[in-house]
Amino acid sequence: MDAALSAFVSIAFHGVAFAMVLYLVSVGLSVTMGLMGFVNLAHGVFAAAGGYTMSTLMVRYGVPFPIAVIGATLAGAALGVVLERLLYRPLYGADELDQVLMTMGLVFMSMAVAKYFWGPTAQPFYPPAALSGQLDFGFRTFPTYRTFLIVSGAVMVTVLWLGLERTRFGARIRAAVDNRRMAQSVGIDTSTLFTLAFALGSGLAALGGSIGAEILAIDPAYALEHLVYFLIVVAVGGLGTIRGPFFAALLLGVSDTGFKYLLPEFGAFFIYALTLVILLWKPRGLFGHA
Repeated sequence: MDAALSAFVSIAFHGVAFAMVLYLVSVGLSVTMGLMGFVNLAHGVFAAAGGYTMSTLMVRYGVPFPIAVIGATLAGAALGVVLERLLYRPLYGADELDQVLMTMGLVFMSMAVAKYFWGPTAQPFYPPAALSGQLDFGFRTFPTYRTFLIVSGAVMVTVLWLGLERTRFGARIRAAVDNRRMAQSVGIDTSTLFTLAFALGSGLAALGGSIGAEILAIDPAYALEHLVYFLIVVAVGGLGTIRGPFFAALLLGVSDTGFKYLLPEFGAFFIYALTLVILLWKPRGLFGHA
């Protein structure tokens, strides 16, 4: 295969795999921020919690990979419910600065907890034998695990789209995002809906953090280190949408991989510049509500 074409295929493949991880972590933040209007800068905490849970179950207790991933997702959802009830709910009507300060405090608290219980280094990640090695597609081989990430991301995009577009629960979420007061006036229990949506978003973040640990390593600084990427996906995609963060994650994942491969000395400069241009053109994001 020609060197330029080979580089293009490699950038596209690894960029899409990265994008799937970003999407799974970020889509819940898009829904909860669009639904609740809450500035939740601690969303990465749930992804980190999922990663730590999966690593602990697999490394310390020998739990198989699929069960560990399910356990991590449920743990993230449960943590989301607890924090939503205890910490987030009292600040729903508060000033944005109060929300920012509380959630950033939660980020730093999570970093201290992670460092105390798991140490300062990144957690080991051991994919199962079935997902190790390379897959031969005829014209070239690709890492099996990253192929799994792409397939998993595509499946979750489809499930989420069908779930929010074709079910009563999804209709209620869309109604509350569009007009919360009107949704309450027709009998929608927005309080319970908020909790369920927060649990869903937290569980998705935990799922992304656990299966994406091969790309975004799980360490105490995870929630802070990758916060900008999660926010870019949400801001560029638009709040309260499913497809917006998906296309934004694809744009960010492939662009970031390509720029760092072709011009590594510039780091993430081009991503920030591209984000600035898009938001100047579409301040509410590519698919945000006008």
